[in-house]
Amino acid sequence: MKIFSPLYRRAMVWSRHPHAPWYLGGMSFAESSFFPIPPDVMLAPMCLATPRRAWWFALLTTLASVAGGLFGYAIGHVAIDTLLPWLQDSRYWPAYQQAVDWFGRWGFWAVFLAGFSPIPYKVFTIAAGALAMALLPFTIASFIGRGARFFLVAGLMAWGGARMEALLHRYVDRLGWGVVALAAAGLLLWRG
Repeated sequence: MKIFSPLYRRAMVWSRHPHAPWYLGGMSFAESSFFPIPPDVMLAPMCLATPRRAWWFALLTTLASVAGGLFGYAIGHVAIDTLLPWLQDSRYWPAYQQAVDWFGRWGFWAVFLAGFSPIPYKVFTIAAGALAMALLPFTIASFIGRGARFFLVAGLMAWGGARMEALLHRYVDRLGWGVVALAAAGLLLWRG
């Protein structure tokens, strides 16, 4: 069943749209403070579609993401008391508790790790503000972590270029179903 191929083709068309960089910047900003979808899903196809602009896309993503992280920090600093009841009932509560614990142990390195890894960075930005982490180390850790992640994605996609685009198009359905199977297995293991 070919569900992922049409989605992939559509993503590649959208990634070549003249306003795509604006959408990428907006998504990067929003993801760092409240939006659930990571900007990598836009960054990767944009870098595949236009490899010569990959470094620009990575820089744009990094700058917008750090700005969004500062907005998340402000949310945590100003509104944590208002957010706590919602946060406790959300799926982000365990991640928030983990973020608070990590800040107590590692501070700067917790932000760096959250910025680079698939851990929900937005939870760490809000927690950093709620715990009044020093703003300069927070910003530096965010730039390094987010920048490393987005430049790595951009570099890999630019390096692969047209070959990677064709290869992904050929195998996207198998890869998509493989990810669905892994996610289902992970969910079963987590609940079991």
